[in-house]
Amino acid sequence: MNVGVLGTGHYLPTRVVTNKDMEKIVDTNDEWIRTRTGIEERRLAEDNVDSSDMAYHAAKGAIEESGIAAEDIDMILVATVTPDTPFPSVACMIQDKLGAKNAAAMDISAACSGFMYGMITAKQFIETKAYKHILVVGVDKLSKITNWEDRGTCVLLGDGAGAAVIGEVSEGKGILSFELGANGAGGKELYQNEDNHLVMNGREVYKFAVRQMPESTVNVIEEIGLNKEDVDYLIPHQANIRIMDAARERLGISEDKMAKTIKKYGNNSSASIPMALSEAVKDGKIKDNDLVVMVGFGGGLTWGAVALRWGK
Repeated sequence: MNVGVLGTGHYLPTRVVTNKDMEKIVDTNDEWIRTRTGIEERRLAEDNVDSSDMAYHAAKGAIEESGIAAEDIDMILVATVTPDTPFPSVACMIQDKLGAKNAAAMDISAACSGFMYGMITAKQFIETKAYKHILVVGVDKLSKITNWEDRGTCVLLGDGAGAAVIGEVSEGKGILSFELGANGAGGKELYQNEDNHLVMNGREVYKFAVRQMPESTVNVIEEIGLNKEDVDYLIPHQANIRIMDAARERLGISEDKMAKTIKKYGNNSSASIPMALSEAVKDGKIKDNDLVVMVGFGGGLTWGAVALRWGK
């Protein structure tokens, strides 16, 4: 059975916070942020908008694009590190809002790699014919765990959600290979502290990311017997433009073949890859039969990569 993407959707808060706005909050400046991260602005959700609200809108868009009904969803997987509450899960919350009454529902915690973990989990359920249609959502409201006095992290983060409906696709299409991994010993480099704030050892996370993202990207391509030149579109986790460019340069692909939403949205954790995927599809940057590689890394430490042939 070939398993792939039937529809995508994404949601972004309306509130835009520029680098100039950040200068008023913390000791930083526009040039420093742009040259080191590639970020010019980010979206932050209002206080009364939570992860489940953003996830619902992204999920609704993905279901509509897939052409199936909410009742046809068999399972909902939500990747998030910022659930509304510890329980019920965000997945259960949006199951109710969507009217997906036939769906099992659970959240996945793998930080910025969460959407990759969700996609591959969905793939297993569909290949075993346990389920037919699975909704996978990546959503995070990082603004609620941001330390607004830490200039090393607060300038990076934004809020948002992305979603995809996963199901059976035609022969030769869909997920061709994948890689998932974790290094729990590195958890101390990126975590949530007792004050519920995100804490990051930027130097160590950078070293990990510039090694792991290109390596995982090459691994999933080589696994299917293809070459770097065969990649039509690369969707890396939108963490830092320097890390993203390291992966792109190792592949030897041009800038126009890599998703770059970081400039206007910042780092959206588990939402960054599905948001970039949805936007690229809607902008016509991904076409039928394109070889697409999605790759991410995150707290845990975790990582994941997926190579898929686009199309239904």
